[in-house]
Amino acid sequence: MSDNGKKPTTKHTRPPWDEYFLEIAKVVSSRSTCLRRRYGAVIVKDNVIVSTGYNGSPRGAVNCIDAGVCKRQELNVPPGERYELCVAVHAEQNAIVNGSPERMKDATIYIAGFEADGSLAEGRPCLLCRRMILNAQIKKVVFLSKDGTIDRIEDAKELEVGIPAEIIQEMKK
Repeated sequence: MSDNGKKPTTKHTRPPWDEYFLEIAKVVSSRSTCLRRRYGAVIVKDNVIVSTGYNGSPRGAVNCIDAGVCKRQELNVPPGERYELCVAVHAEQNAIVNGSPERMKDATIYIAGFEADGSLAEGRPCLLCRRMILNAQIKKVVFLSKDGTIDRIEDAKELEVGIPAEIIQEMKK
């Protein structure tokens, strides 16, 4: 029954938990200070939000959107390369840093991102973030792929955390 005592005319359907928390990660991404991509991360345990984070400059540093400059963008650096040129902290890293370590254990991290043009960005965590996720003892990783599908990794240990295959091949030469 509604407040006026009448039956509602439309049925409300609640989103599944993964969709719900990914929508929250999308909203968190709107706080990003990056010129290239906006990411949001939400860490959840027992369907309760533990922490959130978005990508941007460290506290007290000048934000890229305020400076109007992105070194990686100026140099046309492809995604996933030359992170040392970037002043930003990733959304996953900020969510981990902002959360309570005790609540991270066996939690789930949700990640969503957008390109500067508003299209979806790949949400799979980078190599460094994968290591941090494992170190924080986060159990599950759920992210929005570039094509809009929801990817769910039940055990974060399944994320590739080693040296990328192409680097190993180069080292063998």
